Amino acid sequence: MEDKDLLIEWAKRLQSLAQAGLTYGKDNFDLERYQEIRDISAEIMAYKSDLPIQKVKDLFCNEIGYQTPKLGTRAAIFKDNKILLVQENDGSWSLPGGWCEVNMSVKENCIKEAKEESGLDIEVERVIGIYDQNKHSEAIYPYNVVHVFFLCKPLGGEFKKNIRGIIHDFDPAKHFAYDQLPENLSTDRNSLDEIEACFKAYKDPGFQVECD
Repeated sequence: MEDKDLLIEWAKRLQSLAQAGLTYGKDNFDLERYQEIRDISAEIMAYKSDLPIQKVKDLFCNEIGYQTPKLGTRAAIFKDNKILLVQENDGSWSLPGGWCEVNMSVKENCIKEAKEESGLDIEVERVIGIYDQNKHSEAIYPYNVVHVFFLCKPLGGEFKKNIRGIIHDFDPAKHFAYDQLPENLSTDRNSLDEIEACFKAYKDPGFQVECD
């Protein structure tokens, strides 16, 4: 692991310990020390990520309670051996998905996100993989991220343009067989190896769920 990655991992660990201390600590002097540790972890993250310190604190030090990974879902929706991708506002491509809502199961969230981002009603068939994005993405996260990928079947619906992205349908002139995937995949949302696993699961009913 590169030094930059090590420093980020150390900063994340310090932040997690500090957050737990601020949550469960009782002594005022200890609470001051935990807050100082949290501030130091934010300074390290800001230094290594070139982000303003206040933005780092807003992203990195904005929670209370015991720190846990962020949880998101991705929907692999196929038709005629082609996978559905949505185009993000920055022009990159990803599977429909997003962060899990606190009042929804991961399955319900996958259905909701697919509808919002693609306009499609879907049926979730099975889990493809549970992935630690730190092991699949080069993006720098201020926290650990876990994505659950689901194999889904389209039931109907149609896309209506919204602020979240642009959809292209299954027109064979446009998309997206595995060997025709766009070069600008949104790799912080889904890596090439994760999309490859989606194709394998689609083609193989006996595909074993992957888990980091």
